[in-house]
Amino acid sequence: MSIKKILSIALLIFIPISIAAEYLHWGSLAVFITSALGIIPLAIWLSTATEEVAIVTGPSIGGLLNAVFGNATELIIAIVALKAGLIDIVKASITGTIISNLLLVMGFSMLLGGIRYKEQEFKPIIARVNGSTMTLAVIAILLPTMVIYTSNGVEPAAIENLSLITAIVLIAVYALTLLFSLKTHSYLYDVGLVELESENPQNAKQESTTHKPNLWLWIGVLVASTVAVAFESEIFVGVVEETTKGLGLTPLFTGVILLPIVGGAAEYVTAVGVAMKNNMDLSVSVAMGSSLLVALLVAPVLVIIGLVIHQPMDLNFNPFEVVAVAIAVTIANLISIDGRSNWLEGVLLLATYIVLGAAFYFHPIT
Repeated sequence: MSIKKILSIALLIFIPISIAAEYLHWGSLAVFITSALGIIPLAIWLSTATEEVAIVTGPSIGGLLNAVFGNATELIIAIVALKAGLIDIVKASITGTIISNLLLVMGFSMLLGGIRYKEQEFKPIIARVNGSTMTLAVIAILLPTMVIYTSNGVEPAAIENLSLITAIVLIAVYALTLLFSLKTHSYLYDVGLVELESENPQNAKQESTTHKPNLWLWIGVLVASTVAVAFESEIFVGVVEETTKGLGLTPLFTGVILLPIVGGAAEYVTAVGVAMKNNMDLSVSVAMGSSLLVALLVAPVLVIIGLVIHQPMDLNFNPFEVVAVAIAVTIANLISIDGRSNWLEGVLLLATYIVLGAAFYFHPIT
């Protein structure tokens, strides 16, 4: 049994424990820890259900489902936090998810995969396309912040309008990246599956004929997981501010470091797992694709939702967050541009993440 399956089953026990902790008033720290552990298996089940439904619906619809539900857990937690007025934490979680996927997930994937296979290869053009798109996202995140810090005074309405225009542009760009990856250049993204089938065509053929998921069962799992994540997120977000203050953690550190670890567990397990099976194409696509989804879809959608629910959220981020994202994108691009990876490059990514994490921990509240 894989680590992913073990986690998805073993950690389910924390869902009723977190509910008990909430309603029996065990204390904010107990609720915080148990609800965070309860979200992790739900995120894995949500990811698994999406993958199973994608097998039945075919590559185009399946790819779209993965694109929409790939970061559903992070989006749900962010919406719940936004509704609760925790805008600073929501903003920090956006940049934190980008940073953790590019540095933590890719770092562990390259480290553990590199220890097992010494040197691994992946399609460099995918890394270049994703890297270029991520650079655009960084620029879009940077501009509203720079407008404020390079002017004597900007009306809040102006920043909101700039953020809304930027959000619409980013959503349009994300739609075009889907067109690129699922339609016009889909052959570039099939390379991981092609390589696996060429390694063992008999097993691949046998699996394709025997593995026919029950569509309605997995749609039910998808819906149930989404509802359960929303419910657990309500419990988690309800105590996150009180707990982190009690632990001496700032909203910046909480959003950048803690929330992405809770919400992104499924991506972490998937990316590292396939890297250890020598499929770095899929591992890099998961890590970079998740970052793109957050930057080009989740963040803009949150801006629009914020306006609708009267919790206005703009794209004016803490300048240090912008610097950290730029560092993460730059080093991830430099390491992945040659289409090869080894354990030392994984260490470099992890070391960058640790240094940035320490910097966020000691960053004063302004």
